[in-house]
Amino acid sequence: MFYKPEDGHGLPHNPFNSIVSPRPIGWISTRGTDGRDNLAPYSFFNAVAYVPPQVMFSSTSAKEDRGDTKDSVANIRETGVFCVNIVEYEMRDAMNKTSGLWDREMDEFDLAALEKAECETIACSRVARAPANLECKLTQILQLPGEANFAVFGEVTGVHMRDDCVVDGMFDVLRYNPLTRLGYQDYSVIREKFSLKRPGE
Repeated sequence: MFYKPEDGHGLPHNPFNSIVSPRPIGWISTRGTDGRDNLAPYSFFNAVAYVPPQVMFSSTSAKEDRGDTKDSVANIRETGVFCVNIVEYEMRDAMNKTSGLWDREMDEFDLAALEKAECETIACSRVARAPANLECKLTQILQLPGEANFAVFGEVTGVHMRDDCVVDGMFDVLRYNPLTRLGYQDYSVIREKFSLKRPGE
């Protein structure tokens, strides 16, 4: 099968997200200038550089009460900071609850009964029991082709790792089992890993 996206795929559901998978989930926490906290998951998320460490996520839709985007991007425009909370399998239901198009007044931490902790290097809340949190300072927001498509880039200014996830000096993903996003309404979980050495190592 071959199709051009501009012509449509002819399938019951768009296969694009399923082809580009699995994807890590960035559970993005922000705080507006009004002091309200927000928490929402984004599966267009990844690390993009080592030194200095940098990450990105993309928002691809808008809410009526936020104009051309959603709460996360709107808050980051105001404050210039955000936090990435890593999602473990045990937090899948809480993560899913925060994915709704809630009113801007809604605090998704309270909605999902999640304990908050204050970040160290930025003015923002984080998910206290997440396996890891990346505190970020905004570097740029790029408007991508298409309506409401924004890519947000940030430099990591602080890293939290849950103590039980650090084993023999290494951050062990099998201690918490990362949740990953597939296509459609599907997810997966990482429960095994293996190593490969690059040529010459």
